[in-house]
Amino acid sequence: MADPLPPSNQATVCSPLEQEVLNEYTLLLTNLNKLSTVLSSLAERPTAEMLDGLRMLERKTSLVCTLLKASVYSIVLQQQIYGGDEGDVQQPGQGQ
Repeated sequence: MADPLPPSNQATVCSPLEQEVLNEYTLLLTNLNKLSTVLSSLAERPTAEMLDGLRMLERKTSLVCTLLKASVYSIVLQQQIYGGDEGDVQQPGQGQ
């Protein structure tokens, strides 16, 4: 399909806003091409290798979560003890 305007007139027809939109579309195209490249490289990797990596990540995340919970529990317990609320502190293993 032929362009309705000659190339010399097309540059002057775009407003600054239109040019900015075109630049954003160009950036979007570049980012989508990069994403496509990364996804194709991931698709080529063996599934077992990826699952092993995810299992290791899951173990590390679980460990960090457990340590965080223990730290928060320790801080709360210390605040209760040093705050003068000794009567309100429950021993581990007792119900709430």
